[in-house]
Amino acid sequence: MNDIAKNVIGGVLQTCSLKPMTGFLRNGCCQVTEEDLGNHGVCVVLTIEFLLFSRRRGNDLSTPRPEFDFPGLQPGNRWCLCSSRWQEALEAGCAPGVVLAATSAAALEIVRLDDLKRHAVDLDQENP
Repeated sequence: MNDIAKNVIGGVLQTCSLKPMTGFLRNGCCQVTEEDLGNHGVCVVLTIEFLLFSRRRGNDLSTPRPEFDFPGLQPGNRWCLCSSRWQEALEAGCAPGVVLAATSAAALEIVRLDDLKRHAVDLDQENP
């Protein structure tokens, strides 16, 4: 198994979300490739606190952008988040929950596994 298909807990990378479609490759997975300079490897369950934080940081994820076929995200949606943005949110006290089985091992280049585990959510919480 290569690293881009591996999750942070050592297994096969699972789907994060198909509705809304997520991932750098828009295939539903938080697969990090060489082209993904933002390391969109952390599968999160979005919260209102995080969405407001992200908007304040200049990345409005909640407003629909039809010209980019982007529906806008809501609390409870799963999304492949930039690892550095998750780390930033962690340091600000508003990191969203993490789906470990759908989080790329490549995220560990930026975030610590212990931090991800402390924010892990039940894998059955929401289906992709």
